[in-house]
Formats: sequence, structure tokens, C-alpha cells
Amino acid sequence: SRPGPDAHLAIPTVDLSAPRSTIVDQIRRAASTLGFFQIVNHSVPHSVLKTTIGAIRAFHEQTVEEKSQFYTRGVSGGVSFSSNVDLFVSKAASWRDTLTVRLGPEMAAEEAIPEVCRAEVVQWRKEVERVGEVLMEFLSEGLGLEATRLKTLTCLGGKMMVGHYYPYCPEPDLTVGITTHTDPGVLTVLMQSESGLQVKSGEGDAEEWIDVQPLEGALVINIGDILQIMSNKVYKSVQHRVLANPNKEPRVSVAVFFNPSNREGLFGPLPEVVTAERPAEYKQFTLSDYMRRFFSKELDGKTLSDYYKA
Repeated sequence: SRPGPDAHLAIPTVDLSAPRSTIVDQIRRAASTLGFFQIVNHSVPHSVLKTTIGAIRAFHEQTVEEKSQFYTRGVSGGVSFSSNVDLFVSKAASWRDTLTVRLGPEMAAEEAIPEVCRAEVVQWRKEVERVGEVLMEFLSEGLGLEATRLKTLTCLGGKMMVGHYYPYCPEPDLTVGITTHTDPGVLTVLMQSESGLQVKSGEGDAEEWIDVQPLEGALVINIGDILQIMSNKVYKSVQHRVLANPNKEPRVSVAVFFNPSNREGLFGPLPEVVTAERPAEYKQFTLSDYMRRFFSKELDGKTLSDYYKA
């Protein structure tokens, strides 16, 4: 049955115009409990958010012929378009189409980005890099580390943008927009035009799904598996999903996934957060091995953080 929201729970909102110590405290609390929060007063103009969402929608609403030149189920190229992207992995096909653009460390060639959204994607890369840098500082300080600690580990280097388009679904009870998952990377920055995103809270009988209600001008932030591992489970990478769209109006969202760009260096719990009272919960790994496992089927429903448990 189509899951309903749990009205008494809400994703925290952090005002980035507050005093720095307040911001760090609020982000640490949100990242170590629900793993999700929204940010406001983040310095990105509302007009940029609107034009980016509009440009991604414009791409998806082109003719099939116009989109087909970007069509592939792979993720190796700098730009790709896919429909029901996890059709071969997931038991329930996902009711969405996705445009993927690599933003870093080497951005996809500008001429390879669809012309209908090219200028907006290039602009969004600049804006989201600034947001990511500020958030990484707050998250570093929340662990009691130097503000630049996560940045020096290349956590801002790898960037992948996905522009999801959820068309009207006539039978939303029978499918989803995106199946339940955690994000494998360090951090995700999301803008969404409509509701549909839900975050899991609790386990078993205490399990609840919380609606992430869109706030005008806000960005949704969530912790990924790599940051859960690096923080030695202080920060939480939490399961979430997107419901299929029951409305005639399409739903559009744009997410940027931040990953380390150092693919051969070792990652694991940071030495500063490992103590006698809190020993390392995870083994070390290279990013290339980690991503290979992510794109293979060997995880069989396990999260990556489960796979690398010490």
C-alpha cells in the first residue's frame, strides 16, 4: 500500500545566517540523528534554483528524438540520459527519467551537455561547489576537526549531478520514483520542486517514514555512506526513497553527489574520531574498490557501510 507520511516528525531546517557555532551545533545534531536537514539563507539566489529546475524540466520535455542522442544505461560517460535507470537491478522499476552530468573532478565537456540546459548546469556547478565547501567546513568542525579537514581529503573533488523527472504515474501504489536506498558518497545536495522524498526513521515496529516537505528556496542535504564511515558512525547515512508521482504536474529534482576524487588513497574512520571508547567501526578501503562494489550486484541489499564493517 502507498505509505503515508508521519506528520509529527520533520526534517530540521538550519539557517546559514545564524552564528557559526549555532550552525555547527545544529548540523552536527541533524547529521548524527536523521542524517538529513534543509538549509536556508545559503546565498544561492532563488532565481538560480528556479531556472535550474526549469532547464532540467525543459530537457526532459523535449522529443524522444532530441533526448535519444544522450540515451544510455551506463554511467561511464560525462553526460547520459536514462529511463527507469535501475530496471536491471531493482525488483520494482522506478517511475522516472534521469539526466546525469559529471561536474568533477573533470567536468563533462560543455558541448556534450544538452544545449537546452547547458548554461544552467554550468552555473549550478559553481553555486553547488560553494555550498558544498561551506557544508564540509561545518561538518568537519562538528567532528571537532579543522574546518578544512574533509576538503583536504578530496571530499569535494568528485561531483555527479542527476536531474530526475517524475512524470504522472497512474498507479502510484504499484511502483516508486526511487526505491529505498542510502547514498554511497560523502554528501548530497538536493533541490526539489515538489514533495515525494521520504526519509526512514527507526527500525522494526518503530520504523516511520518522514516526508521532506519542500521549503521555498531551501536545499535538502543528506549524509552519504562514506561520511558515515569517515566519522566512525557519528554521522548517519539514512535510508530514503521517492514515491511515484500521483499528480498530473511532473515533479523535478536536481541532486549533486559529492565523492572523494582520490580514488586510490585509503579511506576509513578518521584517526581523530577513533578512541578506546569508540574503536574503529569500519575497515579501510580505496574509492575505486568501493565504487566497483557499488556498481556490481555483490552487495545484495547490503549498504556499502555494512560491507566495510570492521
